[in-house]
Amino acid sequence: MGRMYGDDVLAGNWRRRRVVPEVDAEPDLVVEDADSGFCGAVVGFEAGAVVLEDRHGRRRNFPLLPAAFLLDGQVVTLRRPQPRAAPAARQRTASGSVAVAGVRAQVAKASRIWVEGIHDAALVERIWGDDLRIEGVVVEPLDGIDALAEHVRDFGPGPQRRLGVLVDHLVPGSKESRIVAAVTSPHVLVTGHPYVDVWQAVKPGALGIGAWPVVPPGRPWKEGVCAALGVAEPAAMWRRILSRVDSFQDVETPLINAVERLIDFVTVPD
Repeated sequence: MGRMYGDDVLAGNWRRRRVVPEVDAEPDLVVEDADSGFCGAVVGFEAGAVVLEDRHGRRRNFPLLPAAFLLDGQVVTLRRPQPRAAPAARQRTASGSVAVAGVRAQVAKASRIWVEGIHDAALVERIWGDDLRIEGVVVEPLDGIDALAEHVRDFGPGPQRRLGVLVDHLVPGSKESRIVAAVTSPHVLVTGHPYVDVWQAVKPGALGIGAWPVVPPGRPWKEGVCAALGVAEPAAMWRRILSRVDSFQDVETPLINAVERLIDFVTVPD
């Protein structure tokens, strides 16, 4: 009797339905509208519909209905692709270098960078601190450079013990240029900037002023600047200056070039 009626129609999973694959309607994907037979490439979306363009340049909109399209002869459901997250921007240090994640500061090397005072040291740290910690280079402030030659001799520079020195107001004919001329070790590099003080290496625009005040000869420069800008004392002015410096873009190019040269010099491989 079983053979008379053939196979049992209730055998197997009769609830199973054919699954129609879902496909992202990526640009230039060529599909066919199952109802109209219009065939074209995906060129966009409008009001919940996909826009197809055929080979003659004609465009038509089709609702994104289930099982409404053919892809290579197979029934598919088109769906609008999820917007792709923008790639994460490369992080930069304040100096403009590519930030290196997960790198710990190195143990300090024998090589050093000297600057004239604590304000110079703070400004260098503000901009190049991340780079210097990765390289293991310490920045040390001097109390001026009048005794620079003696300090260099005491330091004892060598091939594995290099020394870089950043000098304020290093211009031809200045007192600073004569002091620097006495340092002749090949393991020491002295660079500088033309500004009277490292304050002046900060761009006036970063402070919201048009230009640094002109201080008459014979008057202490920092005190003259404070008086011109209505600031009570140099310490308050310095706090204001440092708070406005976020990156290398806030300081003048001569300072950037001078510090970059020093970092390159003291980090040359043995």
